[in-house]
Amino acid sequence: MTSATKTTTKTTTTMARDELAAHLRNLQLYSTEASLDDFLARAIKHRWTAAVVVEELVRAEVRERERRSLETRRQKANVGAMKPIADFDWNWPKKIDRPVIERALSGEMVKANESIVLVAAQGLGKTTIAKNIAHQNVMAGHSALFIEASKMLLDLSGRESARELSRRLRFYLRPDVLCVDEVGYLSYDTRAADLFYEVINRRHGANKSVVVTTNLAFAEWPTVFPNASCVAAMVDRLIEHADIVHIEGESYRKREAEQRKKKRSKK
Repeated sequence: MTSATKTTTKTTTTMARDELAAHLRNLQLYSTEASLDDFLARAIKHRWTAAVVVEELVRAEVRERERRSLETRRQKANVGAMKPIADFDWNWPKKIDRPVIERALSGEMVKANESIVLVAAQGLGKTTIAKNIAHQNVMAGHSALFIEASKMLLDLSGRESARELSRRLRFYLRPDVLCVDEVGYLSYDTRAADLFYEVINRRHGANKSVVVTTNLAFAEWPTVFPNASCVAAMVDRLIEHADIVHIEGESYRKREAEQRKKKRSKK
């Protein structure tokens, strides 16, 4: 008695275009999903092997994730509008330690867990430099946050519960580099001084970089935080691993205003 041999044929079904796109989106393969038709056309045209298809897909997704990561870091850095450091006139200040600043711009400062304090009168570009330090470190792959001292302390002072305050302090601890701008233009109460100390102390303990701009020498900081007992400890934590850069000269903004006035006069 003979037995019949059954042959089963496996068929491969082609997934619908919309269904395939939906699966790519669920897998967070956004680059491939966005350019699916073009990707498939190139694969067919060049007769890619399965291995090449996978390689090209991976390359595209890595590029897209790097782009998204950079954009997210740029948004979180809160730098806003700024003059590029390429347009900064290094010859205008009578005194400025350019190599130290360029080291901070290069990302070496963050890698070494160091900090920098920019001490200068108004109009000499310390805010521009601080914004560029934040921006350049973001471009180098680090995270950054630029914020005015008054806004940071107002944010922390407004937290009503201990849990809420703790969460917000962790927020200021998180970035690889924290740029605190314009310390010295306003005075603060003892609670604000304690909160500023807490930020500096936590970042010091975690070996995180800080950039501070101020118009006052450290000897004058008690006028910013009057009656606060933590000022000396705050300064001590801040400068332990920091370069202090004094920028001296005439106001750069004043010079630009005078140049604009001359141009208008000529017209």
